[in-house]
Amino acid sequence: MYQHFKALSLSFKNTPIHIREEVSLNETVSNRILNYLKEFTSATDVLILSTCNRTEIYYLNEADLSEDIIKLIGIEKGIDNVESVKPYFNSIVNHEEAVKHLFDVSIGLEAQVVGDIQISNQVKRAYQASADLDLAGPFLHRLMHTIFFTNKRVVQETPFRDGAASVSYAATELVKSLTAEISQPKVLVVGVGEIGEDVCRNLIGATNISVKITNRTETKARQLAAECNFETLDFDLLWEGVNEADVIISSVGADKALFTKEKVSALDILSFKYFIDLSIPRSVETEVEENPAAIVYNVDSIKSKADSALEKRVKAIPQVEQIIAESIEEFNDWSKEMIVSPTINSLKNALEQIRQEELARYLKNASKEQGEMVELVTKSMMQKIIKLPVLQLKAACKRGEAETLIDVLNSLFNLEKDTEKLNK
Repeated sequence: MYQHFKALSLSFKNTPIHIREEVSLNETVSNRILNYLKEFTSATDVLILSTCNRTEIYYLNEADLSEDIIKLIGIEKGIDNVESVKPYFNSIVNHEEAVKHLFDVSIGLEAQVVGDIQISNQVKRAYQASADLDLAGPFLHRLMHTIFFTNKRVVQETPFRDGAASVSYAATELVKSLTAEISQPKVLVVGVGEIGEDVCRNLIGATNISVKITNRTETKARQLAAECNFETLDFDLLWEGVNEADVIISSVGADKALFTKEKVSALDILSFKYFIDLSIPRSVETEVEENPAAIVYNVDSIKSKADSALEKRVKAIPQVEQIIAESIEEFNDWSKEMIVSPTINSLKNALEQIRQEELARYLKNASKEQGEMVELVTKSMMQKIIKLPVLQLKAACKRGEAETLIDVLNSLFNLEKDTEKLNK
């Protein structure tokens, strides 16, 4: 059973955004699918990871459940023609490949921005959801904790997570830097396209920073604000919001600049006001910076920092791959040992039963002291007898020869019945 880990994956690499949106699973839908798999299939150790860039389901089962899971997603998401999304899903039925894929995704090797730190938190939340529904068994618990330890090694031993390697993340880091000395800083995010959404999500949890979102389409602003626990500002009140804000992050799409020298000069600026322009074409005029209290950062200056960080991360990939390979080897050794665990337990039970039967025969008239001595001696003998078979089984696991030794032990000690009970 421990060698049947599988994955069903759909990601940005081969899937357009409108399809990713169609199959994206929020927490409620994810939990419904988890419960369905728990109640109506034999799958165990299930993990559902759904982000803006990927929708993936991992599970432990002998059978390939890809078709059923895709149909279930189609039902839950109200997709009339599930065949239209099916080709974008990649079914990974090879155990080693599925394990490696989850490592690569969790560490950030498969992220749109290599080394993206957000994915680690998203994986942790997915794991917590599985644990809450009792869908994380020994296999998934061990796998996830191995991944978390691997991630810690990557952070400590490589530059893979250094710097801000996406424009939105670099912008977020810039905001934190600019507002570090400001008491209760106010940030206004103008425009909630993809990059504006990413900036808002990156700002979740930023200490003491007050964030307001404004957008021409008010519904989108409200949805994002609800997700991030931020406030919204009516777009008609834009300039009042700009006047109050310490940092204005603009990612609006327009042919003409929204923030001009004349409009910014008309503001009552009492301290520095920072404009971070993430729009292409630019939405903040360069001349805005002629105002001594206004400082403008454009997407090129931010992107240069992101590109530099990304270059360092890419160079660190071989180191990261080596750390992952070491972790997978260790995890695989544990996983293989779990295959022989029922046999070891059955062998222990069989020997213990023999010991108890013989003690019952010969200690009927023995004193308490004699009984304690015989108990101690026979337990010690049993531990020494079982030590060699256990060591041989574990060594056979690493050589891939465990099945032969399991058969020998089953025949010698008639363990098959006990093993079947433990496997159920």
